Amino acid sequence: MGRHETSRRLSRAGRWGFTALLGLTLLVLALLVAMCGGVLQPRGGDADTRRDAAVGWGFTHTQYSADHGDADARKAAGRLLAAGPLSQNQHIMGWGVDNPEPKPGAYNFADLDRRVALMRRTAGTPVLTLCCAPDWMKGGGQRTDWSQKSLETAPDRKYYKDFAKLAGVVAKRYPDVRHFIVWNELKGFFDESKNRWDYEGYTELYNLVHAELKKQNKNNLVGGPYVVMDSEAPGSKANASSLRGPWGVVDQRSVDAVTYWNKHKAGADFVVVDGSSYTRESDQFHPDEFGATAKFADVTTWLRKTTGLPVWWAEWYVEPADGNDDRRGWTEQHRLAVQATAMMQLAGSGASAAFYWNPQEKSADCPGCLWRSTELAGGGKELPMMKLLTRFAKDFPPGADYREVDIDDSSRVRALATDRTLLVVNTQNRAVSTRVDGRRFDLKAYEVRWES
Repeated sequence: MGRHETSRRLSRAGRWGFTALLGLTLLVLALLVAMCGGVLQPRGGDADTRRDAAVGWGFTHTQYSADHGDADARKAAGRLLAAGPLSQNQHIMGWGVDNPEPKPGAYNFADLDRRVALMRRTAGTPVLTLCCAPDWMKGGGQRTDWSQKSLETAPDRKYYKDFAKLAGVVAKRYPDVRHFIVWNELKGFFDESKNRWDYEGYTELYNLVHAELKKQNKNNLVGGPYVVMDSEAPGSKANASSLRGPWGVVDQRSVDAVTYWNKHKAGADFVVVDGSSYTRESDQFHPDEFGATAKFADVTTWLRKTTGLPVWWAEWYVEPADGNDDRRGWTEQHRLAVQATAMMQLAGSGASAAFYWNPQEKSADCPGCLWRSTELAGGGKELPMMKLLTRFAKDFPPGADYREVDIDDSSRVRALATDRTLLVVNTQNRAVSTRVDGRRFDLKAYEVRWES
């Protein structure tokens, strides 16, 4: 359900710190660009379009959000979101929203209206993911089957134009929404007979939707293909691509989906992917959970070079899920430290947007959630990940000018800085003392510390 379970089933001491590693990545990118004879510029439109595509840090609304529950809790959550505006993404069917077109030409936008209203009143940049498809577009009837198998079925090809029409109706209904992602994780587009993604079918659907959205408003921004950039351990041979690093090797089938879409798309304002820092089959980290986050920077750099477009991460994960797709194995501080390190990688490599998949629940036990559930009295209050996300959005927006950081113990501490802000993360499950930019830091286990 948007967290990689679909793709899992497809196959079963010195001063060399984070900033130095980032500098090496950017140097390699610069050399590649120079070899191509010029400066790397996104080809997705003019400077204004590229700027508009840089929506920065945000999150995706899921089944439970701040539009239900206790009235005071909903108000508290609304104030929290409005205080540090973030980009907010919502799917048009599923993940808290009913079927928008249960039968041809008969629309039901009550749930989507409520979610869009929440995004509007909390001042977030609204984004809509055009997924999933009504049952009648995929061989079903006018009754909605909410099983995962049904929800993750792509529309039949004969209904591609109908889905594009629905996308146009959605865009017309919410004229202030300017950013649209086409589909989710290529759900339903895997061709078992060919053991690869049906990127031809997806791109056909994408181009029809793109045309319809641009017809509604030429200033609408559209992107795809939202494929999972799955990877396996270093040295893996099966479906291995040349996109690799100490963290592992990306599945060639994902690379093929991006490159085909990029070549045959009618147009795009940004490229969208998602992925995790751990391997698909065995949920392993290479070399460890912190070092594995370099995958986000390497993939972002490859996407920028390959497509020339602003890069969006629709989802990103650093903690493996259990059999119920829950992530509860780490302490909150451990999780926060790894998430902060991953965000450093995304920011430093030039990602234009990254959406945190908010695992909101109805209960108080909600690891990694952004706010205390609004279903509870006293709900709506800020949780640690929300604090990290809003601070990151404020201090490290797209295009931030990062500077070099001197770290005495880069094997244990990571840092990212601009001229105004320094973020330091202890990657150890014990206290660490070190010097960063000549200043002494006594850090607690997995501490994430901001200095201005």
